[in-house]
Amino acid sequence: MTRRYVNPEIDPDQIFGDSLNIPGFDEEQFEGRIERPISKYAVIFLGLFFLFVGGVFTLRVWSLQVAKGDEYSEMSKRNHLRRIPIFAERGIIYDRNGVELAWNTDGGDKSFSNRAYIAKNGFGHILGYVSVPKLDQSGNFWQTESIGKDGVEKFYNDALRGKNGVKLIETDVGNKIKSESVLFPPEQGKNITLTIDAGVQEKIWGSIASLSREVGFSGGAGVIMDVSNGEILAMTSFPEYSSSVLVKGEDSRTIDNYLSDRRTPFLNRAVSGLYTPGSIIKPFIALGALTENIISPSKEILSTGSISIPNPYDPSKPSVFKDWKAHGFVNMREALAVSSDVYFYEIGGGFEGQKGLGIENIEKYAGMFGFGKETGIDLPSEGIGMIPNPEWKAKNFNGEKWLLGNTYHTAIGQYGFQVTPLQVARGIAAVANDGILLRPRIVKTAGLDDSSQKISIDKQNFSVVKEGMRQGVLEGTAKGLNIYGLEVAAKTGTAELGVAKKLVNSWVVGFFPYDNPKYAFAVVMERGPVHNTTGGLYVMRQVLEWIEANTPEYLK
Repeated sequence: MTRRYVNPEIDPDQIFGDSLNIPGFDEEQFEGRIERPISKYAVIFLGLFFLFVGGVFTLRVWSLQVAKGDEYSEMSKRNHLRRIPIFAERGIIYDRNGVELAWNTDGGDKSFSNRAYIAKNGFGHILGYVSVPKLDQSGNFWQTESIGKDGVEKFYNDALRGKNGVKLIETDVGNKIKSESVLFPPEQGKNITLTIDAGVQEKIWGSIASLSREVGFSGGAGVIMDVSNGEILAMTSFPEYSSSVLVKGEDSRTIDNYLSDRRTPFLNRAVSGLYTPGSIIKPFIALGALTENIISPSKEILSTGSISIPNPYDPSKPSVFKDWKAHGFVNMREALAVSSDVYFYEIGGGFEGQKGLGIENIEKYAGMFGFGKETGIDLPSEGIGMIPNPEWKAKNFNGEKWLLGNTYHTAIGQYGFQVTPLQVARGIAAVANDGILLRPRIVKTAGLDDSSQKISIDKQNFSVVKEGMRQGVLEGTAKGLNIYGLEVAAKTGTAELGVAKKLVNSWVVGFFPYDNPKYAFAVVMERGPVHNTTGGLYVMRQVLEWIEANTPEYLK
């Protein structure tokens, strides 16, 4: 193998050969130039420059985050943009004649208006009250609207509340406003006009309240309703709460008294209160009996003060069903006028040769007039009530069977019958207008679906019942409403309460004027002493006399 020899030294010819090529180098591309090292002074200068810049940044960061970190953090929190609500003005509530019932007043140092209410009794449950906007501990609003809590304020809250606007505010570290602008202006709530007459409302409440205090009733309620369109002229409940007290929330003693009062002042008795109706149910039983051809209007039934039903288990102890007095022979009109229990026992459940409606038909006809159902009024928390039947008894009395005596008691509005005053006024309005079951309404501009229903009963049958109710005013149990110059048709009722029967509900229902009915009414006085003879009829007489003197347009 041949080893190749490499001369490590440069031959002079090579050196001279390279030098001959120098003029051909491209000096613009740095060919042929000799490289020189960077000056150490330049390196030192550049290093000091970068060191200085780094030091400045480090010092600034230290100043921002360490020396003044807390201060600048607080400034950052306090110097910012805030979205502030511009509170809408709540709509005003008027009565049918333009009297202000609820309105807004200056809130002083508040950013929203205060809510004010009419300073008269009788409007608490109708109007309700509102919960005003609320701040948290930081001064921010966690509730940004006035919210209706009862009555019209609650039911029509969406219309009344309007729509809040929005304001954008920039504040500095001293919490001073640097700039502000309105993003969206507020929209005022809609005004609402009620069907209520403030004067009639105050009068009926005052009469109920006075009688309750004088006689010992625990409370009461009254309703007056237009028989042509369902508008409520007056509807009140005693005892009640003050809307002004609740919206302010400052009088804790009064509010505590409301909460501890056993008479339940927060209950709207007219709409939500459930009562045993007693004899005011008899006009509806009469209409059912006439429609089912159970009895003719002229047929007489003898009331000797009671009827007896044989006891199959012990013949020596018959079941006795008493009348409130012996009435002798009475036909349907007379039985309504004097409120004969025996007559309605017999046409309700049957006795000897007289056929009865039976519980199924009693339930059917009571239901046709709206009992056991919501009326659809534009107010919250409406009661439904109960028409007793075999299923109800079995459920509530450990499977017990329905007995004839249960039918008798149901036919005179006792046993498990439960109604609201509003249901009763609506039912009586349907009697007055010959069978149109209306939807009650409290707001004139409600725009509610009419939802009226035609009851399939002959007009002639309605005439018989109305004549019996008019006879009751002329010579029967409702003679207290025989007012000169005003023709009223009415029916009274006394419902016994509890096993001892020491307390009663006192009712009066009816309509006026008799020849051309315009308004139906229902008044109940709740849980009064059994031997007292002054009740709902006394209240309604006072109200009708007041209407005759002060608002005679309602009688024409």
